[in-house]
Amino acid sequence: MSMLQFFIAVDVTVVNIALPSIGSDFDVDGHALTWVVVGYTVTGGGMLMLGGRLGDLLGRRRVLLLGTGLFGIASLLAGVTPTFALLVVARMVQGAGEAVALPAAMATIVLLFPEGPLRTRALGVWAAVASCGLVLGFVLSGIVTAHLGWRWIFLIPVPFVLVVLLAAVFLIESDRPTAGDTPPLDLLGALLLTACPLLFTFGVVEAGEPGTPAWVAPGALAGAVASGAGYVRVEARSRNPLLPPRFFANRTRVAANLATMLLSGALSTSFLLFTFYLQNRLGIGPLGAGLTMLPLAVSLIVFSMLVPGLLGRWGARACVLAGLGFTAAAMAAIALVSALGTGGMSLIPAMLLISAGMGFGIVGLQYVAVSGVTEDDAGIASGVQRAADQLGGAAGVAVCVGIGFAPSLHSHDPFLVATLLAAAGLVTGAVVAWRMPVPPADPQGRAG
Repeated sequence: MSMLQFFIAVDVTVVNIALPSIGSDFDVDGHALTWVVVGYTVTGGGMLMLGGRLGDLLGRRRVLLLGTGLFGIASLLAGVTPTFALLVVARMVQGAGEAVALPAAMATIVLLFPEGPLRTRALGVWAAVASCGLVLGFVLSGIVTAHLGWRWIFLIPVPFVLVVLLAAVFLIESDRPTAGDTPPLDLLGALLLTACPLLFTFGVVEAGEPGTPAWVAPGALAGAVASGAGYVRVEARSRNPLLPPRFFANRTRVAANLATMLLSGALSTSFLLFTFYLQNRLGIGPLGAGLTMLPLAVSLIVFSMLVPGLLGRWGARACVLAGLGFTAAAMAAIALVSALGTGGMSLIPAMLLISAGMGFGIVGLQYVAVSGVTEDDAGIASGVQRAADQLGGAAGVAVCVGIGFAPSLHSHDPFLVATLLAAAGLVTGAVVAWRMPVPPADPQGRAG
């Protein structure tokens, strides 16, 4: 299960360094390349809650095998694709595979180990592997792209996916699907939940693109609004909603997830801005860019280990506000470096600030988002928080990078435009975090 988690986590960040090489091979610009990132994260985030529900209805092992197989097939397709459009489709299928496989994998781990120290240790390994995957994705992307080519960042995981499939067959006991009296799966709600961010992203990214009809962007944005409204209406009437309406009665969780989306949007934007500046602006190769971003990887691990202990001393609100502040300072640093046109090493302060922002902000918001959960809503709260993180990152990239690097704004510094948009989101997140009711952390900094 941890091997699967590792490669899925790697897949979130491994494409960042490879994007300029992909753009060069397919002759597409940074504006269009955002689809390689957001196609994966939007589809995965939109389908996460559906994936968790499928495991309950059809059996965890069966759904785990389905999602893992889908992820592996999509990875192979991404590695051999002859066109950019097919690469984006493959990335979206990868996101769907992640959304189906990960909830089943985590549920399997929880049920394999009894509650107490063994389960805590198992989940600790799971979380550590995820962090290592996200961090190593930056470095591995540079090494693989420089020596083997960008296609291999998708092909290398394929044999390991086969190992996961075989291990799941032989090591995980088959479980029975839920009894037949369970209400039908809310497929329409899942479709609308996925369509809303996809249409929103498409509308933002394609706005002002040369050759795109003028009606396309407004039509897509109108479709996003209609999908969101339709989702709310369907969920209100569904016998088995993906997200029960009672979830929104808890102001603390709603505010925490909104702040998560805004912070994740800025963090994901920064990763692409680092890549575009190092490779497109400075002309540094993939290997050099990956090594330049090594301080980001190392400091992220440090802050991930440091913050949980500070959570009990400072409180969740202080950690969240610190994370938002660090990230805003990083945006200012990126804009300054771009304006001055200095070398790659001048981005290191911004990288350290981004690591601090992620460490303080995301950990604090995760604690708040799952505070006070019970057995009845723990899964819902966790799934929504994960979806908010992923969808927020995708929306942030679409808005900040999509608009910042739009051809219609070529007279402006795209890095300045993108950082200003991200900073506006962070200010909004700080207002939300300041006003949200926050439960006290325990003295040991544990999330309950």
